[in-house]
Amino acid sequence: MKRLHLVTILFSCVLLLWSVVFGAIFVYASRDTVPPGVSINGLDIGSLKRDKAVALVEEMILKMEQEKVVVTVQQTKVNSTWKELGVQYDASHFYNELDRLFEGSLWERAKARWHFPKPWELHVNLDEKKLRRLFTPQWEQSRFGSPTDAVRLISQADKITYLPERSVSRIDWITFGAMIQQRSLKALHQESIPDERTRQAKQGLPVLEVPLYTLRPKVTLESLHQQGIERKITEFTTGLHGSGEGRRHNIEAAARTIDGMVLAPGETFNYEQVIKTAEDKYGFREAPVIFGGRLVPGVGGGICQVSSTLYNAVILAGLDIVERRNHTLPVSYVAKGLDATFARGYINFRFKNTTGRHLLIHSRVKDDQLTVKLFGDAPGDITYDVESLTTRTIPAPTKYVANPSLAPGTEEKIIEGKPGYIVESYRIKKISGKPVSKVKLSRDTYPPQPTVIAIAPENTGNTPAPSTPGSHGTAPKLLLEDGVNGPSF
Repeated sequence: MKRLHLVTILFSCVLLLWSVVFGAIFVYASRDTVPPGVSINGLDIGSLKRDKAVALVEEMILKMEQEKVVVTVQQTKVNSTWKELGVQYDASHFYNELDRLFEGSLWERAKARWHFPKPWELHVNLDEKKLRRLFTPQWEQSRFGSPTDAVRLISQADKITYLPERSVSRIDWITFGAMIQQRSLKALHQESIPDERTRQAKQGLPVLEVPLYTLRPKVTLESLHQQGIERKITEFTTGLHGSGEGRRHNIEAAARTIDGMVLAPGETFNYEQVIKTAEDKYGFREAPVIFGGRLVPGVGGGICQVSSTLYNAVILAGLDIVERRNHTLPVSYVAKGLDATFARGYINFRFKNTTGRHLLIHSRVKDDQLTVKLFGDAPGDITYDVESLTTRTIPAPTKYVANPSLAPGTEEKIIEGKPGYIVESYRIKKISGKPVSKVKLSRDTYPPQPTVIAIAPENTGNTPAPSTPGSHGTAPKLLLEDGVNGPSF
């Protein structure tokens, strides 16, 4: 009996103790106030009811976001607030932890209250889009201007001079944003220190000097000098005498397109791309083109005078020719074997800059002349001459066509034929004026153009007219040269 009585007493004591502990935990976990000693940025909210504490924090955030700030850019001053600058004071991390005091099981609430941190700091976020609305790109451009590239100038005497670039200021938004976050956080700390507030009030509003950086243009004096374009290497000129208005326009369009082009060391010039650019930018006009070995109406006539003039300048500079072909007809503006034709999709003119430095193409149409000059850097004692030799003249064949209107036994010459030529061209290298090598550039064939004679058909007109031997078989593909469209009759 005594032992049973003792066990009953012990059980009662344990039950009583547990009831007391549970009651204490229940009372502790069920409090509707913030734990004592809690503060956020110096604002004491300990032992306050939850709603009251949240209201005080929101009031502090609102007050801080509306604080006046002066932003200066050189001599320009703008009055603003932290909120207008994109500053956002955030207490969500504190609110999330505060919610844990009132949610979950009894044990979870008690544990959260027991471990609840005492000092808290607001987070500072920055809305960069909102900040950048303070000074728009249009404002920056009107205030600071736009950068201007350095310019290389070439005088009439072929002397190279330079105009320096113009750099301008721009707002360093990354540094400015970091500054705003730092200063707004500092202002938040000062808000909780009475002495600091007094000092700040005496000194006036916070002033933020906007950081700037220098925006340089892509082309600078340094970058131009690094290209190594030191002097004129060579030039070549062809005449435009007898060219119609459309042909002159086409030549000028292609010449303007290559004018100012700079080829990097090892870069290949592509005339097909030049023609595409000229056509898109300036358009081509009606002018005679070459089709089937004859001049016919078309569009773009004259563009090969630019490629041929450039070709002669290139070979006089000693550069490597990648692709080039002669016309099917000799042209008047350069010697046979020294022309460079173009047929879109079939024949191109390409050369490679092998000088080891940048190469500048300068092209002008003036006083009935097209002049192409090449500027760069090459040894001054090395020069090149060109020699063109006609090794064979091919007689013009005769072609007969039937003309029923002619009397029997008579004939009529319709087209006067032209002989063809086989031409070999050589480049002669000289050092200090003395020839040191001679290299064949090309062996070109200019097909002869037949003399066309009309004759009366024999008998009933069903007998085929005689033609030049070798004219039977598949006709060669006719290419449009020296133009972009045609023939157009």
